[in-house]
Amino acid sequence: MSQYKFKINGKEFEVAVNSIENNIASVNVNGVDYSVEINGGLQESTASSGASHSFGPTADAVPPLTKPRVARPLEAVSPAPASATSGKKIVSPLPGVIIDVCVNVGDAVKRGQKIAVIEAMKMENDILAEADGTVTAIYVKKTDSVLEGADIASIA
Repeated sequence: MSQYKFKINGKEFEVAVNSIENNIASVNVNGVDYSVEINGGLQESTASSGASHSFGPTADAVPPLTKPRVARPLEAVSPAPASATSGKKIVSPLPGVIIDVCVNVGDAVKRGQKIAVIEAMKMENDILAEADGTVTAIYVKKTDSVLEGADIASIA
């Protein structure tokens, strides 16, 4: 297992690379497990402590992190074509795993209503609507891993 500390846009991430098979890595980012696809080739290098993987064209390259894949938005079923991305986006306040989506596209919601539940560091956190409106898109489903700032839903 290799451990790294990344600073991305001023935020620090502790990353443990647990295993790599072909181009899929099992990693843990700030306590949340992800399977990530590595873009580019892997190279084997040998060190005094044994074989290790390096990423990219040189053995000195820093391993890239790939965002977990997130479901595409569900479009509203309505006679009038509405943009699935219109309205105010509700985003994840922290990295974690979606354990429940409490609304559907087309649902009317009130400010403070629960939109989804995210589990982070073994704690459940409600994601709430920030305003009254109608759900125009849902970007996640149960079991999706999301990063901080990831789109959860749109409300118009």
